[in-house]
Amino acid sequence: MAEPGVETRMRSSVITARAAATFDPVGRSVATARAFVRDTLQGWGFSDVVDDAVVLTSELVTNAVIHAGTSADVLCLRTEDGVRVEVADRYPEREVPMQGTGKSLGSPDRENGRGLLLCAALASRWGVEYTPTYKKVWFQLDLPERPVGARSAGPVLPVDLLPVADERVRVAVVQVDRTGALMSWNDDAEHIFGYPAEKVMGKPFTEFAAWPHTPGTGTGIVDALHLSRWEGSYGMRGADGRVIPVYASHLRVRDTQGEPSTVCLLVRDYERAVIQTPQRVPVTEGSESRAADPFEVFIGSPAPDDLDGLLQRTVERARDMLDGDAAFLLLATDDETELEVRSTTGLPSARQRFARVPVEAGTGRYGSARMPAVHEDLMAVPGAVPLLNDTGMRSVVTVPLKVEGRLTGSLGVASETAAHFSNEEALRLQFAADRIALAVESARLGELERLRRGSLSFLVEASDLLAGTLDRDQTLALMAQMTIPTLATWCAVYTIADQSSEPYLSFVLHEDEERIDGLKSLLSKISPPDPVPTPGARIWTAPAEAAHQAALRTSIRELGGGSAPVSSGIGTTLATAAAVGGETVVLPLVARNRVIGMLTLGKPSDDHFRQEILELAEDLSRRAALALDNARLYSERTAISQALQKSLLPPGLPQIAGVEVEVIYRAAGEGNEVGGDFYDLFPIRDGAYGFAIGDVCGTGPEAAAVTGLARHALRLLAREGFTGPAVLERLNAAILDEGERSRFLTLLYGELWPQEDGSALLKVVCAGHPLPLRLRQDGTVEPAAEPQPLLGVLDDLSLYEQTVTLDPGDVLLCVTDGVTERREGTRMLGDDGLAEVLTTCTGLTAGAVASRVLRAVERFAAEPASDDMAILAMRIPEPQPS
Repeated sequence: MAEPGVETRMRSSVITARAAATFDPVGRSVATARAFVRDTLQGWGFSDVVDDAVVLTSELVTNAVIHAGTSADVLCLRTEDGVRVEVADRYPEREVPMQGTGKSLGSPDRENGRGLLLCAALASRWGVEYTPTYKKVWFQLDLPERPVGARSAGPVLPVDLLPVADERVRVAVVQVDRTGALMSWNDDAEHIFGYPAEKVMGKPFTEFAAWPHTPGTGTGIVDALHLSRWEGSYGMRGADGRVIPVYASHLRVRDTQGEPSTVCLLVRDYERAVIQTPQRVPVTEGSESRAADPFEVFIGSPAPDDLDGLLQRTVERARDMLDGDAAFLLLATDDETELEVRSTTGLPSARQRFARVPVEAGTGRYGSARMPAVHEDLMAVPGAVPLLNDTGMRSVVTVPLKVEGRLTGSLGVASETAAHFSNEEALRLQFAADRIALAVESARLGELERLRRGSLSFLVEASDLLAGTLDRDQTLALMAQMTIPTLATWCAVYTIADQSSEPYLSFVLHEDEERIDGLKSLLSKISPPDPVPTPGARIWTAPAEAAHQAALRTSIRELGGGSAPVSSGIGTTLATAAAVGGETVVLPLVARNRVIGMLTLGKPSDDHFRQEILELAEDLSRRAALALDNARLYSERTAISQALQKSLLPPGLPQIAGVEVEVIYRAAGEGNEVGGDFYDLFPIRDGAYGFAIGDVCGTGPEAAAVTGLARHALRLLAREGFTGPAVLERLNAAILDEGERSRFLTLLYGELWPQEDGSALLKVVCAGHPLPLRLRQDGTVEPAAEPQPLLGVLDDLSLYEQTVTLDPGDVLLCVTDGVTERREGTRMLGDDGLAEVLTTCTGLTAGAVASRVLRAVERFAAEPASDDMAILAMRIPEPQPS
């Protein structure tokens, strides 16, 4: 029964002819069915609807023999006003989306079901009929409405505008058989050319036709006689030897026995209006008619705006024009040395897209894409057309696309049968290629310009991101994230520590996060690519081969398990194999004339990189290599700096019985652990400890160098038994010995002796340093020393030490000027502000005192500290009640 909403009845018209054929469920049947419908309709004189009928039949037969997998019955019915074509298959339960039922017709890009969409778009009426054994799809194409008895009609013109002809218009009618021999010659032909019929019958028509030979732009006379319809100008040799210019209209027909022949109508060239077919272009009132654009004649109107759409339309039209099974179009690279596959039909496009073949594949015309070529049997010359290897194609015709003599591409049509193409098809295809070459090249240049603009934006953004970090791990992550998925499906970064080290797999990323672990495991099991410094991308086959072998082993192992359920391991392995089964390329990461790693980019199964993407990846790899090397150098120098700076700090604070000690140290500057401020607390001898807190003029590495000199000299001199003033005087001399590298130094140095009664005795020398403050139990704060000259200025110093006794509960606070000179605008914390903070610390431990002072300094100003700070707090704890 028929689907509701779809008309299944024909108009009440008389069927005047029918033709039927059955086609086997093989791919070749589609092309055979197209030829059957084309020949049938042209024989009936329905050339106006041939193209639409062939397209619809091709799609419906494809659905039957390819998708449904059954034979296809094709029936053509001729009526008075049109033609009906029926295509039936043996798959009646197949779901068919219909108009008016609320079901979606699906996407036009889908292969399956597209025929019904085309029926809805092209046919006057169409429908679907079901029986228990078959499903039939039919469509009706009506002939264009014209005045009765006329093919076309023009406006009424004044007599003086009518075309000029002789007093009697003569139309030569000749008929040529399949071999090219004349089989009919009328009286007008004898009058125009001077030959009686008995002298020309049976002779080759080519003996009389003076055909213009323009290589690459026209069709030969033999080719024209084999076309279904042809119009144009050429010359005929008269009996007097002169060449008579004629305008001809050729129509190829077949008789009731199926024997083909060509009927030629010829008039003198200046009388061409008698038989010339008017241009079938709509003309609006007041506008002038224009000649049909040969490009639009082949491509159709409107032409696709984008390059991919244009190329796809081209290969489909080329395939249908030559009744082929497949077609392909390749575009030439800038240097014209390679051709890149850009569009195919009838071939596994995903596997072939962006694959490359050389322009010159061998010697001779058949090895060069610059010349038309016909291969009658590819099995006789294996590998002659690498693109068609293992596709089942037996014959192929290829022609070049040229613009101003420069090779821009190649167009080819292939067939599953041998000897399917001849020079006739090559000429027809070359004629079409010449008409579309300029449009294709313009679209390609437009695409390249858009791609280059996008590439420039991409590289600018990538440079900004890479320049924004000096962290090695973050740089590796950025490199991978910028390539996925813009440039590739997956990415791996190998790094090389030094010339003697092997490449190390440092980072792996896939656009599907679930594939990362499997990909990382696979890459870790194969040898890394060789660190070749040669610029540019090179193919790396190891990942795809390893993935294939792993999938094969896993499949065999799982199949050998008998009835055991299939584990999830095979799914992961096969997914990984599919993820890395396409093309994989390696780009060296070269910085400062050394290979520091490799950037590996990969595609999924049967996919290839296009040249523009590889060039963009090469630009990115150069920027990424420099960023990665900068991050490496920064990390190395930071590690060295930190190691040297840590050597300037005390290894640890000793535990002093009866004394609490706390130190807080902050170095100014990013990445600095030691600056111009320093501290130390160390044992001198049994029961005696030395302590120091100082400030070298300035900050940074130069100040830190004097810090190291001062701290180590203090320990050495103190343990030699020198008193505090003697220690500082000798240190002063050492600083002055540094010459231009010497720096001013303020220093508070003291010696500490814990006493048996719980107190502590201190001897202190304050050389230009902020005075130490003593906090008593009652909350009073007072200086614990007097100021004396700083070090590194005078050759002759006379210093003295002062004795201070700290009672239980007392705190001695020592700071550098980074604390007292903390500023907020014109305000400064100062000695008084520090003393005020210290008065609030009564009863606190040494650690709590140091922390409260630090918080007060940090809260005093909003801006980060610009000077080093050191805080040393010592407290004598109160005795615990027994």
